[in-house]
Amino acid sequence: MFDGYDSCSEDTSSSSSSDESEEEVAPLPSSLPIIKNNGQVYTYPDGKSGMATCEMCGMVGVRDAFYSKTKRFCSVSCSRSYSSNSKKASILARLQGKPPTKKAKVLQKQPLVAKLAAYAQYQATLQNQAKTKAAVPVEGFSWGNYINSNSFTAAPVTCFKHAPMGTCWGDIAEGVRVEVPNTDCSLPTKVFWIAGIVKLAGYNALLRYEGFENDSSLDFWCNICGSDIHPVGWCATSGKPLVPPRTIQHKYTNWKAFLVKRLTGAKTLPPDFSQKVSESMQYPFKTSMRVEVVDKTHLCRTRVAVVESVIGGRLRLVYEESEDKTDDFWCHMYSPLIHHIGWSRSIGHRFKRSDITKKQDGHFDAPPHLFMKVKEVDAAGEWFKEGMKLEAIDPLNLSAICVATIRKVLADGYLMIGIDGSEAADGSDWFCYHATSPSIFPVGFCEINMIELTPPRGYAKLPFKWFDYLRETDSIAAPVKLFNKEVPNHGFHVGMKLEAVDLMEPRLVCVATVTRIIHRLLRIHFDGWEDEYDQWVDCESPDLYPVGWCQLTGYQLQPPAPQSSRDSQSSSSKQKKKAKSQQYKGHKKMASLQLKEELLDGEEYSFLQGVSDQESNGSASYYIKQEP
Repeated sequence: MFDGYDSCSEDTSSSSSSDESEEEVAPLPSSLPIIKNNGQVYTYPDGKSGMATCEMCGMVGVRDAFYSKTKRFCSVSCSRSYSSNSKKASILARLQGKPPTKKAKVLQKQPLVAKLAAYAQYQATLQNQAKTKAAVPVEGFSWGNYINSNSFTAAPVTCFKHAPMGTCWGDIAEGVRVEVPNTDCSLPTKVFWIAGIVKLAGYNALLRYEGFENDSSLDFWCNICGSDIHPVGWCATSGKPLVPPRTIQHKYTNWKAFLVKRLTGAKTLPPDFSQKVSESMQYPFKTSMRVEVVDKTHLCRTRVAVVESVIGGRLRLVYEESEDKTDDFWCHMYSPLIHHIGWSRSIGHRFKRSDITKKQDGHFDAPPHLFMKVKEVDAAGEWFKEGMKLEAIDPLNLSAICVATIRKVLADGYLMIGIDGSEAADGSDWFCYHATSPSIFPVGFCEINMIELTPPRGYAKLPFKWFDYLRETDSIAAPVKLFNKEVPNHGFHVGMKLEAVDLMEPRLVCVATVTRIIHRLLRIHFDGWEDEYDQWVDCESPDLYPVGWCQLTGYQLQPPAPQSSRDSQSSSSKQKKKAKSQQYKGHKKMASLQLKEELLDGEEYSFLQGVSDQESNGSASYYIKQEP
């Protein structure tokens, strides 16, 4: 065992022949700290030196890791305490007329049990402080095993700007070195060793202890943002023991030389990495804040709700009139479904007034600056008008993009939209999208990108043709130039794994896969479930998270559904293919009508060049150009 990097400053014997054959460390991105060898930073245990016992506190450890040339003490403090006590014992012996001994006895020797008890108490304190990072157990499911057994890849953390460390992940990649607990050790205390990242999957990293070379027998997965992961050098500054794993202790006679050669020039985490993780997990929304949120039973209006809890930036909102606090709604703090108090009145949106005439004690309005800002638009010139047709993701059936109509134009660029063929007479199922929303598209978007468009319910003239439909309904298509055509360089690719909210049951975060990419639009499949439960989601949606997000934030992850659940859910869904529910809750999916692929009438429309399942993240044109 070894009490930090500076516990031994003497040179040890030269490295064995196996040390000389070590390969040089491959270069890594330059933004991470580089480990330097200045002759003082690295002092490592010598495997041939055996064990020793501290003459002050009784701690047992690797002899070469002990302090001083004689290796009698485990730390500087023990050496100084022993020296002070030795002087006192020597003076006392002289006063008593006894000859001074070569090794005076320690006056107050701290027993090993007491030191271990103190260490255990310290570890318990750390665990209490890190409760927010505690892993949420999911019986029978492990991201590491799931990825390893299927050779899956996960979306990188940089794809999720709203997630912790999403904007400051840096160049953390394979080959980066960290200090982690050494689990291959028989010592009674917690010790550490250096490991390298073999594979990254979101926040999770597959690590291999230094010295194992190509041996993967002790590889292990951990969350890189966890409280037990540290940059190289942390043990030295924290006075923690650094001990090689028991399995490979015999491989090298000089661990110092081995590690100096392996680590010089390698990359490690930034020194303030844990601080950045902590800061990125501070959320401005607090419990008891009041907000306006969509009414899950009537999408056309909003209601007042109170923040009941905040987990990883996700809010559990309880509608203000719910006495037993069971009438709730889950969403992310950056969701377009929540707004500050007074928003509905300011834009002309429907609002359900609460029966509660005054705020309850302790409740207060959330400041407007906490909410996600929408892009400003200029509605002075050519703009959306009531009755214009478009295509839109159905919020009650997120696997479908449907024929839709603008029913009302609100202030500040907001639109009330209805799905053709399934609207209630009173407009209670209209829903609000902003003009810049990535969930609305111009007429022809689905056709040009080979996406199945859901026609109006009961529409008999199939296959559906926009030209015929516009003529039959005496309608016009919303101008293409009014839609949001920005495509960010999002970094997603087909097949990537992630954790995603089931927006039909928004309290659930599930194991999911990206199965299609249409510019900025992602098709999210929930592993273990039928394709009919897939959902179309924007690449910047705050309801998508990296692998390991649930473990990091303490949120419950829903594993892939077992075969029995899939079978029962499939049979159940076949029996329930009826009218849509107006509530954002539960898997209430419609049976999509199967349409034949057929281009629109070439005499009326001409198509700009487009690509389906585009992964270039570019801004290629993918809309239909309407000829005058």
